[in-house]
Parts: sequence; structure tokens; C-alpha cells
Amino acid sequence: MWIIFAFISATLLGLYDASKKVSLRNNDVIPVLFLNTLFCSLIFLPLIILSYYSEIHKDSMFYVAIGSWEEHRWILLKSIIVLLSWLFGYFAMAHLPLTIVGPINATRPIITLVGAMIVFGEALNYWQWIGVSLSIFSLFLLSRSGKNEGIYFRHNRWILFLIFSALLGACSGLLDKYLMAKPDDGGVGLERMFTQSWYNLYQCLLMVIILIIYKIKRLKNALAFTKQRNAFHWKWTILFISVFLSVADFAYFYALSLPGAMISIVSMVRRGSVIVSFVCGAIILRERNLKAKIIDLVFILAGMVFLWIGSC
Repeated sequence: MWIIFAFISATLLGLYDASKKVSLRNNDVIPVLFLNTLFCSLIFLPLIILSYYSEIHKDSMFYVAIGSWEEHRWILLKSIIVLLSWLFGYFAMAHLPLTIVGPINATRPIITLVGAMIVFGEALNYWQWIGVSLSIFSLFLLSRSGKNEGIYFRHNRWILFLIFSALLGACSGLLDKYLMAKPDDGGVGLERMFTQSWYNLYQCLLMVIILIIYKIKRLKNALAFTKQRNAFHWKWTILFISVFLSVADFAYFYALSLPGAMISIVSMVRRGSVIVSFVCGAIILRERNLKAKIIDLVFILAGMVFLWIGSC
């Protein structure tokens, strides 16, 4: 059952990436990111309030516990890691094609896989190893496709930003497994709704601080007649970013909370979102060099199928 929710999360994550790319085109990055965290927190804030006043029963799947300070410290740490990953990722997304961003983001489960094997002692079966190998090969092919668009990984700072984002995202994935594992299994034992709700709220509070600092800096540059970057303008896809992400994360956390869930496989399946984002990049954004990337995506799809077989 957990693998089904992983695939649902992957589909929504692809739509999230597409909405993010459309929102960031010729737009100011920091306000877009702030609104994303704001809308996400507004989705979960009512659940926190209703749970506090006992309007939502503790046995409900939407119940959000108040938690102890010890538990909130872990959530705050996760919020910082995820927000840093988003900051690097949003700036990279604004300057790179979606069909390049998706494949590099797909390296996250490989990093998570290595970490899961080292930290949690997870082991993959024969079918899963085939799936992982095909996915790794597809990433190699996709990275070569970037050269045809004049994007050289060694000399592009936005590629470096994207790599930092991927590394931090992998760290967040490993932390999720530790936070949600039962204390008997060496974890913290946090509830999925507690984790998702509070970390979105903390991210919004952190982004308020970042936005204030950013606006002060822009005001100083304006007074000094320094050239400004793109101004912010509203797009409805900004709202879709938060909706798709919140539901995708809900399915992700629910998958991890089910018995037998493996963080390495859930993370790898979530990277299947690159297929959805590729289709959006081709149809909506009309990005170039698509024929060379179709074969690469076939390998990603084949890898997802083998992961599905190995997890059934």
C-alpha cells in the first residue's frame, strides 16, 4: 500500500515542479517562495487550531498534536534544512530549463539510498537493484543532454545551486525516516501530521524574516539607483505550488508511516515526478532538445516499474 502513495506523491510533485517553473519565469524569486510557505502554512494552521481545541479527534488522520519542545526542536531543524534546499532550488529553477532541473533533482534518491543503507541498514532485493541501476543510467544520459542546450555543469552556478538543493533534500529525506521511525526502531516516533503541519508553519516564520531582510536590501539598492532584478507579479500558479506540494507531502508522509515502508524506495519513486515535469515542460513551456531526452525518460520509467515489482 505504501508504494501506491509514493506514486501519487510523485505525480503531484511533477505538477508542483511545473507550477513552480511557470511562477518563477521573469519573476522575483523570494516573494514567490514566501507565498508558497505562507499558503502551505494556511492549509495546515486550521488543523493545528482545531486539534488544540479538541474539534478534531485524536484518532482522526487530520489530528495535529501540540508536541513537546524536544519534538519541536527536531521539526525546526527539518524546517531549516528544507528551506535552505528550497532557496537553492528556486533560484536554480528560475534560471534553468525544467527538463534539466528534473533530472538533477532525480539524484536525490541515489544520495538518500546510500544514506539509508549506511544509517538505517536498509537492503534492496534483486528487482529493486535493477530499478535503481536503470535510474542511475538515465540520470547520466539526461545530464549529457544539457550540453546540447549550452548548459555546462562545471561552469554554471545555477547547476551548483541545484546540486546543493539536491544534497539538502536528501538530508531531509533521511531525517524524515529517523523522525517518523518508532522509538523501538531507534527513531523519534513523530506523527506524520505533526511533522508536516508544524514544519510548514516554521518555514513560513523563517521566510518572514528572510523576506524582511530581502526587502530592506532592495530598498537600499533602489535608493542607491542600483539595478534591480525582476519585480514580483502575481500568477495563479503560485497558489498551485502550495496545493500540489502539500498534498504530495501528505501522501509521502503517509507512505513512510505505513509498516514496511523503505525511505530509499519511496524517495526513488518520488523522483518519477521528472516524467510529469518533462511532459509539462514539453507541452506548456515548449522547451528544446526534447527528442534526445525521451529515451532517457524511458529508462526512468523502466526503473520505476522494476521498483514497483520489487516492492509488491
